[in-house]
Amino acid sequence: MKSLTVARDLQRRRARERTSLFTAEGVRCVEELLASPLRIRSALIAPGLRETDRGAALETALRSAAAAHGFDVDETTDVELAVASGTDTPQGVVVIAEQPERSFESIERPHLLLVLDGVQDPGNVGTILRTAQAFGVSATIALPGTVDLFNPKVVRAAMGALFSHVAFHATVSGTLEFLRDRAIPIWTTSVTGEPVDAPGGDSDVAIVVGNEGSGVSSELADAASRTVAIPIRAVESLNVAVATGILLYAVTRV
Repeated sequence: MKSLTVARDLQRRRARERTSLFTAEGVRCVEELLASPLRIRSALIAPGLRETDRGAALETALRSAAAAHGFDVDETTDVELAVASGTDTPQGVVVIAEQPERSFESIERPHLLLVLDGVQDPGNVGTILRTAQAFGVSATIALPGTVDLFNPKVVRAAMGALFSHVAFHATVSGTLEFLRDRAIPIWTTSVTGEPVDAPGGDSDVAIVVGNEGSGVSSELADAASRTVAIPIRAVESLNVAVATGILLYAVTRV
C-alpha cells in the first residue's frame, strides 16, 4: 500500500524535506487538519478508529472530504498503522498532507514574534506553537538547531496549531535582517535579565527563547535590546515551554 509506505517514510526528516509532506496522527489532530486550509494527499484508517463515536464521525468526515477533494482513504490494520505513525497506541488514523509554504512574507503584522533558537525537544516545540497561537503571536521563527516543525511529535503536541499559526524555519542572518529592516527590537531571555514584568516600552517585539541546555546563542544575545528573566524561587530554571508561556502572558497582558 503506497500511502502506508509514504507515511512510514515521513517519520524521517529527510523525507519530509524532500517531499514537503508531513503526517498528522490521532483523532483531535486530524479533526483540526480537516478544518484547516492545508491540502490532504491521502488518509490511512484502521479498525481502532471506529471504536468511539467520535472516531466513526471522523471517518465519515474524511471520506466526505476525500470525495470532494480527490484524495484516497486507505484501510490498514492497527498494527501496520502503529508502525506508520511511530506511536505505540495510535488512534486509528494517519493523514498525509502538504506542508504550507511560509516565510517572512507570510507575516501580516509583525507585532509580537517568537524566535526559537535551537529548541530541540519536539514536545516542547509543539507546546510552544500552541501557546504562541493562544497568545496571538504573529509568527514563530525556528532557527537552525531547532527540531523540524513538522516532526510527527511536534505536530501531535501542537494539537492543530501548526495548521493555522504562521511558523517556519529561517537562518539567523535572514531573521536579523528582517527584524532590523522593520526596526523590531529583540528581547532575549537569561536568568540574569531584568524582570519581564518591568515596562519594556516596545510596541513591536521579537522574543527569543533558547536551547533547553545552553540558552540563547551569543549572536542573538549581542543583537538584543533587552534581556529579560522570569522571577522564580527555589528552582534554577523552568522548562522552555512553560517559560515561554509565562513570557507571552507577561508581554500580552498590558
